[in-house]
Amino acid sequence: LVRPSMAASGLSRRSTSRSIASRLDASAEAAMAATTPRRVEYDEEDVFFGPRRRQRGYDVFINHRGVDTKRTVARLLYDRLEQLSGGGIRSFLDNMSMRPGDRLEERIDEAIRECGVAVAIFSKSYCDSDFCLHELAMLVEARKTIIPIFYDIKPSDLILPQAVVDSKDHLPRDIERFRFALRQAKYTVGLCYDSATGDLAELVSKAANAVVERIEEMEKKSVQRRQTIVSRL
Repeated sequence: LVRPSMAASGLSRRSTSRSIASRLDASAEAAMAATTPRRVEYDEEDVFFGPRRRQRGYDVFINHRGVDTKRTVARLLYDRLEQLSGGGIRSFLDNMSMRPGDRLEERIDEAIRECGVAVAIFSKSYCDSDFCLHELAMLVEARKTIIPIFYDIKPSDLILPQAVVDSKDHLPRDIERFRFALRQAKYTVGLCYDSATGDLAELVSKAANAVVERIEEMEKKSVQRRQTIVSRL
């Protein structure tokens, strides 16, 4: 016969052994889970035109001279992109995107850093604007995709005015930045428009479609890169 005290002692030892073994098994499973890559699933609809996208920064930056184009092509393009994407594409247009209290240069510089595509609307007095030139230089330096619209001017008209060159408000390096950015824009394929004979609605439609195509290309490449990374894990 086994004494009760001995039986209880044996049961206690066996219970303790099982408890230790369970903890060891759990620790082993946790270690394996930590070292085993998890497969991440991506939903393309979330990446493009989805709610996650709306939580991110601006997709498009509209660079323009307000006195020439703010109430025409710039605003119409902003509205058209909103309509095409159902709000999925976020466009930055200063008078539509900024709020009272925003610091002008900081907000604009932030939007340029965030965007993937820019539309530069070159008009007759564009090159007279320090803001336009600064924005264009930042876009070029950041290697953003720029879609030019030559609004009542020709690409050959993109020359830095002598008044800007002679201004004491700019350092020599700023003048070189402006000139370089204008040269890059001059040799980029864009859309030409003559307000005397052109169809503004057609121009806006072409520009919006070009923007959407560029964004779709960028998003597809992004999804492909992510899928490649996942497949290697």
